[in-house]
Amino acid sequence: MGSGRVHPGADGRPEASRGVAMAGLATAGRIGQGAGAAVVIPAALSLVLALHSSSAERTRAMGVWGAVAGAGSLVGVFLGGTRTGMLGWQAVFVTPVPFGLIGAIIVWRSAPPAPGRPGRFDLPGAIAVTVAISALALGMVAAAEAGWDAPGTVAGLAAGLAALVAFVTVERRSAHPLVPLGVFRRGPVVLANVVVLLIGGTLTSLFFFLPQYQQEVLGMSPTAAGTAQLPIAVMIIMGSAAAPPLAKRIGPARALPVALVVLLAGFVWLALDRTAGGFSLTLLGAFVLIGAGLGLGAVTAMAVRDSAEGESGLLSGLVNAAQQLGGAVGLAALAGIAIGTAGAGEDIAFTTALLGQAALILIALGLSLVPTVKTRPDPASAGTR
Repeated sequence: MGSGRVHPGADGRPEASRGVAMAGLATAGRIGQGAGAAVVIPAALSLVLALHSSSAERTRAMGVWGAVAGAGSLVGVFLGGTRTGMLGWQAVFVTPVPFGLIGAIIVWRSAPPAPGRPGRFDLPGAIAVTVAISALALGMVAAAEAGWDAPGTVAGLAAGLAALVAFVTVERRSAHPLVPLGVFRRGPVVLANVVVLLIGGTLTSLFFFLPQYQQEVLGMSPTAAGTAQLPIAVMIIMGSAAAPPLAKRIGPARALPVALVVLLAGFVWLALDRTAGGFSLTLLGAFVLIGAGLGLGAVTAMAVRDSAEGESGLLSGLVNAAQQLGGAVGLAALAGIAIGTAGAGEDIAFTTALLGQAALILIALGLSLVPTVKTRPDPASAGTR
């Protein structure tokens, strides 16, 4: 607003140049954040699996992993809300820096060296799958803004599907594929990744819609909204602690529907809540169920607990890719639904979006009840990645 008074009488070119440079720097920073997360998350999960060989140990380790990952997400939201309230929106870009530095130091000092030689990188496959995911996400975003029949929507979805076909073709012909297609013949792996995709769409949408709902409909400040979400983090930790004993008693395949039922109840409760004027016990109840459901989820352990030696990196990468794809596509689709109902009022739009998230969980619940046949890992699909 005051940029025109920085240099009175100037033609504005220096300011414009600096502004363009800063915009490019911000874009590059966001790309770097995404690339770093794409490497760190599956690498960390692969490290957890490499340090624990038996299924029982991996189930317990995945409980700790789920607690840390889920609680970390909510702590990030809390810190983002409090720092935004105190220092402004720019503070959200500073919040991850100390955590990244601390994590890098811990891994550097304590992680064991990787055995064996690194595998070859499948560049054509990586390019094809990146284009496919990006184009599909852009197509969904265009659909939310302009409709399903808009040229941008059709072009994005068509390009994404074409790139996906190209990816499958490349992987079939590659001597060192990025994703050996034989892994998709294993029922538990396919089921787990599909459910992770659906949960990813739900979770990403929750973090997008919930702060807006709290501030715009309930009238909460950014600090209060972030603080109010802490019960979700607490229940994720408690649910993750209860997940290994539950999975050991009834099996991960049976524990998953239990977690999804609890999660579904939380989203339906939150969607139908009509409390006004800030935080309430009914809102707390919904948060408790959502956090417990997320913590109890043993779906990631289902996908990776029986991985062969050298295969943990592949399967953990698939889980992360499924979660990110589900988050991008699910958020775009649910945002489009919310925009379509915005004319009826903000509360109706948010309720519709939350019911859409509940629908994704319901689909995941139905899939989790489908029996799968456990197959032995394909030796051709194993390898250091």
